[in-house]
Amino acid sequence: MMQVNVTGGKIGQKELDGYVARANSKYPIGSVQSLDIHVDGEFVDLQYHLAPRSFSRIRRITGYLVGDMDRWNDAKTAEEKDRVKHV
Repeated sequence: MMQVNVTGGKIGQKELDGYVARANSKYPIGSVQSLDIHVDGEFVDLQYHLAPRSFSRIRRITGYLVGDMDRWNDAKTAEEKDRVKHV
């Protein structure tokens, strides 16, 4: 459920529903945690607050793109540990 905060004035329910529908069409449903609406006369500012998304790190090791090392065997894990890390 998206939290909606309106400041600076009042808007009707139909307009509010339109802004929520726009947020859901712009971003996947559930990724917008809250929507701040600031009313300034005839102008409206929208600010979306998105839910954090998890991601997996991809590294390039010996010419191959790898996601994580949990499926590596002991030899490959030892090889990665012994590599010189450049900062």
